[in-house]
Amino acid sequence: MSAVAIQPSQTVLLAPTPARWYEVACERWRELLVDHANCEKKAASTALSLIFSYPEDMALTDKLSRLAREELRHFEQVQKLMQELDVPFARMQPSRYAEGLRAHVARSEPARLLDLLLCGALIEARSCERFVGLGPMLAEPLSGFYTGLAVSEARHQGLYLRLAEQRAGGIDWRARLQQLAAAEAELATSPDPQFRFHSGLPS
Repeated sequence: MSAVAIQPSQTVLLAPTPARWYEVACERWRELLVDHANCEKKAASTALSLIFSYPEDMALTDKLSRLAREELRHFEQVQKLMQELDVPFARMQPSRYAEGLRAHVARSEPARLLDLLLCGALIEARSCERFVGLGPMLAEPLSGFYTGLAVSEARHQGLYLRLAEQRAGGIDWRARLQQLAAAEAELATSPDPQFRFHSGLPS
């Protein structure tokens, strides 16, 4: 893995993940793995939702169909790790993170599509950052797996940003990204009653 491959996450996140989150993640890695599996399913679902919502945009649907397949492949890999590490599946309530971020999404077009794509970039960027941080802290096989996933997440972030820029129209997408990034930073760093892959600071 090269430093260049993971650098894009540093260009959109406005605040780093608190050190305490990583400490808790290492202590509760089993929960982390279960929620990670859920995150991969949700990432695929997000891409599919955009495909269904904007079927006339063939360039968009082509890119996102490939992304959805890759996210499902990651889900399969996480499931395999859960079996190898004897981590049973458990139902978990969704975190406040994605819902909190989507609360800022515009309701009318074309701003809505732009916001959804920018939120996708921010989520992928946060995933990349946390995979990079977790890699050296966890034992194998999670260490190598998460380090490798960081490269994919950086690539996904770049894809979402390119799609957003191409569909911005007359909207200042960089300014809008900054606004959404501020909301994302608050969700990722403020005290959080739940521990999840995308949760805030564990309380």
